[in-house]
Amino acid sequence: MPQPTPIKFGTDGWRAVIADTYTFANVRRCAAGLGQYVLSQNQADRGLVIGYDTRFGSRDFAVTAASTLIALNIPVYLCNRPTPTPTTSYTIIDKQAAGCAIITASHNPGNYNGFKFRPEYAGSARPEITKA
Repeated sequence: MPQPTPIKFGTDGWRAVIADTYTFANVRRCAAGLGQYVLSQNQADRGLVIGYDTRFGSRDFAVTAASTLIALNIPVYLCNRPTPTPTTSYTIIDKQAAGCAIITASHNPGNYNGFKFRPEYAGSARPEITKA
């Protein structure tokens, strides 16, 4: 059995080439890690917002992340259309959620996608959080 691809969160999340290392399996791993973090902070009942951009497959990756979190009994607010990162971040405050995951590769080329996490304060996750 092949070893899982290493996933390393850098500045503002994890980004990779779609269908190379940015796969549904790795998005599930990111979502499961996010879910475990939220559970460890006793914030799961607040739920998580899931947003996505217009890149290829972003909605499907967002649904995959949402279903992974729901399987951990974490409520999910899944955006019903592509949403800019600042809007998704604002929704954390509006819903008083534990944070959000945003499926986007930001400024990277179109063959990339990514997984950003914003904690309950709606800003970039601090390094000690992304290493957890």
